[in-house]
Amino acid sequence: PLPLSLSLSLSLSLSSVVCPGTDNKLSTLSDLDQQYKTLRKFYENCEVVMGNLEITSIERNRNLSFLKSIREVTGYVLVALNQFDYLPLENLRIIRGTKLYEGRYALAIFLNYRRDGNFGLRQLGLKNLTGRRCHRSCNGRCWGPQENQCQSLTKTVCAEQCDGRCFGPYVSNCCHRECAGGCFGPKDTDCFVCQLFLGACVTQCPQPFVYNPTTFQLEHNPNAKYTYGAFCVKKCPHNFVVDHSSCVRACPSNKMEVEENHIKMCVPCTDICPKMCDGIGTGSLQTAQTVDSSNIEMFVNCTKINGNLIFLITGYLNIQSWPENMTDLGVFSNLVTIGGRTLYSGISLLILKQRWISALKFQSLREISAGNVYMTNNSQLCFYNTVNWTSLFRTSTQRALIKNNRDPRECSECATQQRMVCDPLCSVAGCWGPGPDQCLSCKYFSRGRTCVKACNLYDGDVREFANGSVCVVCDSQCEKAEDRTLSCHGPGPDHCLKCLHLKDGPNCVEKCPDGLQGANSFIFKYAETNNECHPCHPNCTQGCTGPRIQDCIGMTPLIAAGVIGGMFVVVIVALGFAIFFRRKSIKKKRALRRFLETELVEPLTPSGTAPNQAQLRILKETELKRVKILGTGAFGTVYKGVWVPEGETVKIPVAIKILNESTGPKANVEFMDEALIMASMEHPHLVHLLGVCLSPTIQLVTQLMPHGCLLDYVHEHQENIGSQLLLNWCVQIAKGMMYLEERRLVHRDLAARNVLVKSPNHIKITDFGLARLLETNEKEYSADGGKMPIKWMALECIHYRKFTHQSDVWSYGVTIWELMTFGGKPYDGIPTREIPDILEKGERLPQPPICTIDVYMVMVKCWMIDADSRPRFKELAAEFSHMARDPQRYLVIQGDDRMKLPSPNHSKFFQSLLDEEELDDLMDAEEYLVPHSLNAPPTSHMPHPHVDSNQLTNDTTPLLLPSLREALYCPHHSSFLVAASLREKAAHGCSLPGLPCHCESTAPIPQSEASTSTTKGSLGSGCFRMGAVVKLILRFSQALTASGLHMSFVDLTFKSEVGGCDQTVVADEWGILEIIEVF
Repeated sequence: PLPLSLSLSLSLSLSSVVCPGTDNKLSTLSDLDQQYKTLRKFYENCEVVMGNLEITSIERNRNLSFLKSIREVTGYVLVALNQFDYLPLENLRIIRGTKLYEGRYALAIFLNYRRDGNFGLRQLGLKNLTGRRCHRSCNGRCWGPQENQCQSLTKTVCAEQCDGRCFGPYVSNCCHRECAGGCFGPKDTDCFVCQLFLGACVTQCPQPFVYNPTTFQLEHNPNAKYTYGAFCVKKCPHNFVVDHSSCVRACPSNKMEVEENHIKMCVPCTDICPKMCDGIGTGSLQTAQTVDSSNIEMFVNCTKINGNLIFLITGYLNIQSWPENMTDLGVFSNLVTIGGRTLYSGISLLILKQRWISALKFQSLREISAGNVYMTNNSQLCFYNTVNWTSLFRTSTQRALIKNNRDPRECSECATQQRMVCDPLCSVAGCWGPGPDQCLSCKYFSRGRTCVKACNLYDGDVREFANGSVCVVCDSQCEKAEDRTLSCHGPGPDHCLKCLHLKDGPNCVEKCPDGLQGANSFIFKYAETNNECHPCHPNCTQGCTGPRIQDCIGMTPLIAAGVIGGMFVVVIVALGFAIFFRRKSIKKKRALRRFLETELVEPLTPSGTAPNQAQLRILKETELKRVKILGTGAFGTVYKGVWVPEGETVKIPVAIKILNESTGPKANVEFMDEALIMASMEHPHLVHLLGVCLSPTIQLVTQLMPHGCLLDYVHEHQENIGSQLLLNWCVQIAKGMMYLEERRLVHRDLAARNVLVKSPNHIKITDFGLARLLETNEKEYSADGGKMPIKWMALECIHYRKFTHQSDVWSYGVTIWELMTFGGKPYDGIPTREIPDILEKGERLPQPPICTIDVYMVMVKCWMIDADSRPRFKELAAEFSHMARDPQRYLVIQGDDRMKLPSPNHSKFFQSLLDEEELDDLMDAEEYLVPHSLNAPPTSHMPHPHVDSNQLTNDTTPLLLPSLREALYCPHHSSFLVAASLREKAAHGCSLPGLPCHCESTAPIPQSEASTSTTKGSLGSGCFRMGAVVKLILRFSQALTASGLHMSFVDLTFKSEVGGCDQTVVADEWGILEIIEVF
């Protein structure tokens, strides 16, 4: 046999002509001429056969040129029992084989010849299938003897790199992967036919709904199409149903077929689905040929037959044999529609050679959706000629092929004996058989399926009313009128003109409601003398005989006695339980007392943990003054306030956090736990607890940060924040968290909103409301329920509420992302409930525009699923410290070198503080807490290098100083130099060693303010804190302003060479603060 290269594809345009296939196999009509005409009618001008192409029993010399238009067959192709010698399937491109002949063959060709050998099939299209030789240029592979009939190979000659077919032997000649059956180019629009859908080869049709990334909603797609076989169609064929985005022959078992807006759709069943049964040749009856005693029970209670065979037949009705004792088809009297989704040789209703059938009796049939009607050689069949078949057809192409049945004149002549004509009550539309119940429509009125001359309006046992030409029965509760008047004017008990028994509102009822369930209670009514129902008194619970409470029916005294007795029993039982548990508690206490008197308490095994020697200051409520509300939370309110220590005149700006009065004991415990944690922590980058006020509403007093939270700060000063400042903040947050990690404290709520700004160069971590201390042997903390900041939390925290130092690292990464996006919202627009799924799928926050890949990779490491794979805070501090030495290498900010942060007193938050209190009356909290240690005498003296003042003024080179200088006021032309030192003091008016500055003291500085810093002993003798230097600088600023001058801050990065402090730090962080201004 010749090799074939037909496979699945489709390359048709949206205007392709689609026609249904057949499933007759070798069955044929007895009339061969009709067999040919049916084939031609089916496939003339057809391009796509949606089903099987079966060409059987076609005689010689028939014109089959109409088959040239066929380009695709979705099922199988069967060519058998024919006598023609040429089949012009020249344009057939693909046989999809969705259904195979005998389950094996997509193309079956056999027995196409006469036994005498004179006639037979020689060529399939242009493909010669006999022993004639191919042209020598075809290498033995051809469809005919000519040179232009060689077989085109699109599979076996392809390069190894091609994963499908090709149009040449080279790597560049591969077809697109969506092509089937070959191509003439590499694009998805160059396919001969497509693997799945038409036009440009795609994987699916446009869906009914599309996702709108702007509104984050599914929206209706105006360009949606339904999948119909290998087609994308705007509308499913009328005899198919829509299931989501596909055209299907039948709904799945959990759905039912409904019609909405003239479209048949599959919708989920609200209760029990209507029963669908398999027809002959489908489902469980796939191999059955007829309905017989072995399978008839399968049709019990069927409302729809899916397939070929009583309400709806989705396929066709084929009757070629019928019992002799049944003279009509009355068993199908309930048949409403023949769908024709599958056809028998293009026929949906076939009745052939039935000698006993005299009438059809399809009195319920209203539509034949597809396919033709074929009735022939039924020798006794009458009434067929009275039916207007066109009124039953859905399309204009359907035909009724009716011939060789009983002559209508013979039916009329024998009407007197056998009643073989339509009943006089039938209209001219015709009938299905004898009698008034077989009319297609009635001449006068109809009662159910039967035609009548008039409705029972005024007489008869059952009264009716006329709804147009239909007689409708009055409700059984309507009284029959005897005076030639109507009994009702519509269906239902609310349309009666007079009630037979009682009337309840608008409805006629047999008896009044007696204990019916209402909206909130039971309904009881009684009958009045006018036969109307009226409600009982609201306190009646057993019915009544009248409207008063005395008319209630019931056993009220007995019920009251039962209720009182039940309450007495409950009280007795409760007292018994109370006495039992009391006695049990007393016994337990006595046993414990005896044990303690006779046993010594053994000491616990020491844990090795150092004692917590932090001091907690208890403040009086009279020392605190609230000024303004800064914010509120779930458990309390935060005020801006002033602390005036008792017996002193200083005023210290503070933040006062007050617990709400409505909170319970648990909130009080958590509030004090937060106080314990804050009092135990002492670090430059953690907010310090100043004290606790144990008033009726507990108050925590902390430092007031002049510039508010870091999140608002980056919003306000976005245009003035440079790379150096951002990286310094990263370092400071990492050092603060490293300190917490060393003290085994998990913060649990690290975010930019919980970092406060003391000065542009000094930030502090706050809000320890969720923080928890870990015991010495603990590695994680398990939290209970409550609101959690999901978008800042690690995945293990969301799923299992397990918190560790490494989960804080995740939150640190999100916090850094907030800074680098200048206050951006993480996962903005994504609902919180979707965050876990997003993280599990590997999605993370995007790379901020200003970040290089180096900085972003640090963030990504913080967001590793495996907690142990995330960096430690010590590593993060070192990493960002390294980046801070060359900030513009790691952060790309336009105009970075020209950025200058505004003076601290320009902050909106700081200005709001000045509006409430005078600056002269305020003292920084850190300066107040450690004032006397500043006057300690120097312990060493070191030489100072020569530093040029011009260099200090104009050069940005890092300044190397072995120690800090005391505050000096040195006018030199128009330059002022102020420096602070612990190591040395110089008399006012003297020159600074090593500097060409001749100092003349014109404004004496108080001795108490001359030394403004304290040694941080644990860091070495050369490293210093700068807490209290702020007030001194502000006083200098005031003095200069009074003289008509202005001062701004210039921060110099330096490397301290004293005391082993070998690290680069910000001047205001650990040491030197150089304040230089050129006027």
